[in-house]
Amino acid sequence: MAQQSTVNYWELIKNGIIKENTIFKLALSLCPSIAVTNNLKNGVLMGVAVLFVQTMVNATISLMRKFIHPRIRLPIFMLVISGWVTITDMSMAAAVPDVYKQMGLYIQLIVAFASILARAEMFASKNKIAPSMFDGIGMGLGFLFALTVISFFRELLGKGSLWGMPIVNTKPLLIMILPAGGFFAVGVLMAFFNWIDVRFFKKSASGAH
Repeated sequence: MAQQSTVNYWELIKNGIIKENTIFKLALSLCPSIAVTNNLKNGVLMGVAVLFVQTMVNATISLMRKFIHPRIRLPIFMLVISGWVTITDMSMAAAVPDVYKQMGLYIQLIVAFASILARAEMFASKNKIAPSMFDGIGMGLGFLFALTVISFFRELLGKGSLWGMPIVNTKPLLIMILPAGGFFAVGVLMAFFNWIDVRFFKKSASGAH
């Protein structure tokens, strides 16, 4: 039985990273994928913030699920999300003030992320705390993965650096650090990862049947 539970938890994590990746598969919460991914550090920290909020919101909603009246569930969900975003916002302002100056507004906008509210409604409000936390971890890791990949290529191609450190001496493609480059990077990577999903994962799944 313990082995089966482990498999289920791994499936929840894999689902968030691959099958229902917030950016590459569901195309939700695209604003930060354009706004904060012009350098790797911002992209990673934004992804970590969303991972924390998503996990804690799922856990909190799961614990409260039996006490939330269905008619007021959405306002309650938003209050919970706002609470954890506030904690994250204040923590980042204290821990990394320089980075927070560049992306503080986008941390606050996590409150409005459809992906977090959707998982609270679709999963956490209907499941126990352990699977809800793993679902949150999976969705958060998927978001972190997407922002890391996007910001990696945008900073490398647009500035010739990674995490602020020079990597290549060639002339950078400055368009990659502009919003237009962000849309281009997201579109190309979205197409690439969807191709991988269709080519390998769905093919192997059909072969298993």
